[in-house]
Amino acid sequence: MTLRINVVTIFPAFFEPLALSIPARAAAAGSVVYNIVDLRDFTHDRHRTVDDYPFGGGPGMVMKPGPFFEAVESLGAREPIVLLSARGRRFAQADAVRYAAGEELTILCGHYKDVDQRVADHLATEEISLGDFVLSGGEPAALAIIDATVRLLEGAMSDQESARTDSHWLPGLSAPSYTRPADFRGLRVPDILLSGDHAKIAEWRSSEGRRLTEERRKETG
Repeated sequence: MTLRINVVTIFPAFFEPLALSIPARAAAAGSVVYNIVDLRDFTHDRHRTVDDYPFGGGPGMVMKPGPFFEAVESLGAREPIVLLSARGRRFAQADAVRYAAGEELTILCGHYKDVDQRVADHLATEEISLGDFVLSGGEPAALAIIDATVRLLEGAMSDQESARTDSHWLPGLSAPSYTRPADFRGLRVPDILLSGDHAKIAEWRSSEGRRLTEERRKETG
């Protein structure tokens, strides 16, 4: 099965990194197809205007609903249709797993002060945020979500099992990782990892994952 990812944006060039690294490998394996859609292609004035002043006054510009609706309609897009927004629910690993299991994902990238609320209420099926901070546009968030999703697809990684031992694949964080040399400037790798006892190593990794989760996720519950 091939996942089709549509991205609606006013900055198509922002997505050139999809030709690199794991996103490119997933595409080469036939597991994903990227369709980058220029929102300005769905405007109807010579300036290709996508924004206007907010009703009620106030600072900043608001992206118009029309181009978004026409872009999505031209795609015949199916759910999920994701609007990236600071007001959205926080993106999680479970979302990446769900998107990777589907056949299509459409991402709408906002910019300027805001996007007309009718896009969120009547076009998008989900409103997603990366966290409690504001980006200049949805494009960086879209790249992050795409990367988290496509790395789970067949052919994206040389060792797919690696993804299944990452933080957040199961609830919680993963244990720390070490590689050669075993002693670097007097900083030694934990002896258990050099023991060859796979049962004890697995137990250590599980314990360390729980410890880190308890220490670093207390503030977020």
